[in-house]
Amino acid sequence: MKYKVSVLQYEPRFLDPNGNYESLEAMLRQTDSDLIVLPELALSGYVFKEMGELEHVAESIPEGPIFKRFQALASEINSSIVYGFAEAADNVFYNSSALVNPDGSYAIYRKVQLFNREKLFFTPGDSPYRTHLAKDGVRIGMMICFDWQFPEAARSLALQGAQIITHPANLVLPWCQEAMKTRSLENRVFSITSNRTGTEKNANLSQYFTGQSQILGTKGEVLIRLNDSEAAVYTVEIDPDLAKDKTVTELNDAFGDRRVDMYTLS
Repeated sequence: MKYKVSVLQYEPRFLDPNGNYESLEAMLRQTDSDLIVLPELALSGYVFKEMGELEHVAESIPEGPIFKRFQALASEINSSIVYGFAEAADNVFYNSSALVNPDGSYAIYRKVQLFNREKLFFTPGDSPYRTHLAKDGVRIGMMICFDWQFPEAARSLALQGAQIITHPANLVLPWCQEAMKTRSLENRVFSITSNRTGTEKNANLSQYFTGQSQILGTKGEVLIRLNDSEAAVYTVEIDPDLAKDKTVTELNDAFGDRRVDMYTLS
């Protein structure tokens, strides 16, 4: 099947959810796609100094006003949208991503593998990796940023039938974009890493983000990769059903040849 997938890259303004949403909406309304992936913490920025800042920008689901605006937008442009946001729930905060579909359905993933100073503000995700249905019944899995470091994350999603791994990110280390080639290759899935750009400063804290958002094919091939600074949306057409083929050679299957009795996973 023909399926358009898009990756969005931009530089959010720190602690300006409404302004950031307006910027994102303008970019999304110009995009003709079935599935669009936005960065991690796309509405809030990243370099928090104190909990009060996070409290100011976090919102609950499904009553959050920006979440509702994304739901309406997904319906209007007939696209599934995955975006990262700060979630307030049960008196704690999660670094989360939301999938919103044109039919109004949605799913939330709470980041399992927190990175560095995120541990000072966020609670680790409380649910296992799960797949969800996006537009036209395409099965996606959600990871966020540092989840890339742990091959079990992508493998768990692929074993559940994920055809596309969506990967909102605020990447600061230099390895992820190349490592995700292996995650796509070893699992024979498409992956979409949406990273932010820019250098964010807050008091004595400063962080540079590497950009280079990308869409990868099922053999780890780069279908599109942005540079480290551009603000843009890029779209490619794929066949998600290719991710159902785990063939490596005539006699090898990436999943069929697994020797689970020989592995130590804990």
